[in-house]
Amino acid sequence: MSIQVLCIGDVMLDVIVRIDVAPEKINYGSDTASRISTGSGGAAGNVAAWLTRTDARSTIVCHVGDDPAGAAIVADFGALGVEHGELVIPGQASGVVIVLVDSSGERTMFPEKGANSSLTISDLPELSKFQAVYISGYALLNPLARPSVLAMIEKIKADNITIYFDPASVGTMKDVSDSEMHQWFSLMSVLLLNEEESIYLTGSVDMERALDYLLDYSEVVVIKRGSMGAIAKTRGFDSISVPAVPASVVDTTGAGDSFAAGFIATYAESHDLTAALIAGTQLAAGCVAIVGGRPRVGTAI
Repeated sequence: MSIQVLCIGDVMLDVIVRIDVAPEKINYGSDTASRISTGSGGAAGNVAAWLTRTDARSTIVCHVGDDPAGAAIVADFGALGVEHGELVIPGQASGVVIVLVDSSGERTMFPEKGANSSLTISDLPELSKFQAVYISGYALLNPLARPSVLAMIEKIKADNITIYFDPASVGTMKDVSDSEMHQWFSLMSVLLLNEEESIYLTGSVDMERALDYLLDYSEVVVIKRGSMGAIAKTRGFDSISVPAVPASVVDTTGAGDSFAAGFIATYAESHDLTAALIAGTQLAAGCVAIVGGRPRVGTAI
């Protein structure tokens, strides 16, 4: 039977702007040539979408507005096979993010939360069928959604379901105190974060020290290192590193989310940390080779 993963958090309409110049070469106040595409995004939505490219099944808990963007996002979940309840909030706008992708493939995001702020405890489905829960840090870092997400976490923990948590981004974490972040970490079973976030949270560029620091709060810590692969450690054991899978990088949007999906699907099934890291890097290699943060409907990627 397939692992069932519940994904809680943000979904967005991504407007991806690709430029062929470095950021400092943008003609501010004038025109800069670009290639623009749109697609569904948001960390929780991306993880749920990439889980459909594994042996696991995914369900999304999120909200969109009653606008064309929301209709497109809901249709995308249906086409990918992501399960969901009622997502639309009447009278609200869907979340939108402008994703600027520069000549190196690096992305900078400008988000508007929209209906993502409307999560409530009543959105949580019956938990008995789920073996894993992924929670996007954007949901907890949103002050309007935070109380409901914390209430969800309390119910999930009462059912002894493993919680995988990605703290999101340094830009959003700056609005929350270290002590509050630590309280959240102590509620989670597995932390999934990137190298920049680990340095920000621990003050250490030494990944071994960063892992040990974060293991005071969660039992398993995974640090995604982009082109350098990933490193992880379980409390009481030695760390494990794996290299990145070679890929032709087109767009790094969603890379960390695809890694999370591959990791969760494998680790929830086997609790094999090495195999889970490898699965994460393999899925991330497929993600960075395409434009956008989601797999393509109707194809292997």
